[in-house]
Amino acid sequence: MEQIMRNFFLFLSKNKAFTKMARKYGLRFGAGRFVAGETMSNTAKVIQELNAKGMDVTIDHLGEFVDNEAEAKQRTEECIEAIRVISEQNLQSQLSLKMTSMGLDVSEDLVLENMRKILDAGKKYDVFVTIDMEDYERCGKTLDIFKQLKSEYDGIGTVLQAYLYRTVEDIEELNAYSPNLRLVKGAYKESPKVAFPAKQDVDQNFKKIIKMHMLNGNYTAVATHDDQMIEYTKQIEKEYNIPKEQFEFQMLYGIRTERQEELVAEGYRMRVYVPYGDDWYGYFMRRLAERPANVAFVVKGVIGK
Repeated sequence: MEQIMRNFFLFLSKNKAFTKMARKYGLRFGAGRFVAGETMSNTAKVIQELNAKGMDVTIDHLGEFVDNEAEAKQRTEECIEAIRVISEQNLQSQLSLKMTSMGLDVSEDLVLENMRKILDAGKKYDVFVTIDMEDYERCGKTLDIFKQLKSEYDGIGTVLQAYLYRTVEDIEELNAYSPNLRLVKGAYKESPKVAFPAKQDVDQNFKKIIKMHMLNGNYTAVATHDDQMIEYTKQIEKEYNIPKEQFEFQMLYGIRTERQEELVAEGYRMRVYVPYGDDWYGYFMRRLAERPANVAFVVKGVIGK
């Protein structure tokens, strides 16, 4: 049943009609639990609250699968504005973004032009930028863009997904760039031709890439809500004397908030992934797909209890 629900929500995440309807009706139906707000001003308040609890943040202006140059440029300006606000308000926050929101599906030249504008702003205001990973079809292109930009800018990282067969090789190849990587299990529906279909295999590969990247001496963000993976990371830290400054844990805004606070109390760096904006529907559906129990929060939001 859980797999059926996961597939159902992943199917809904790509429905353009529902996406338009979601934009029209705003952050109701429970999405407000996982999305900070529709504007950067609202989001800044959330960042301040998390910073006050000892947590760092990375923000993501939601939007993906942009299919025209004008919208990609608009998304670019929104990212640059977010960087300015982070700097002006002295927020402990980075920026995350997707290549499709920068125009990946339009042209590579457009993506590089937009990314260089954002990274120039990041360099000016000392704000780190992470390129989020999307579906398998765009994985190779995203990593090619990352490698090109990493040769030009220091303040950039990206994401690798444990459920893909290719990820171990990607870790090995990217090591030459001394990359800052966020490691995740993966949230898109992929073919068994390119991704491990069984959870236990994904978990095993996740452990493998965590250990590889940490032992390579590169900065590692372990993005997970899974206690098994958190404890495994701590085990690697202790066994190999990895300094706490070399890694961090990341979790999504609105999920396992008590666990986030516990990790801070234990002396670990905790970064919360905080999405905002009006194009929240696809992100929200993927959160429901990852953990169908989150549907209970949606029902609560709808009936107002």
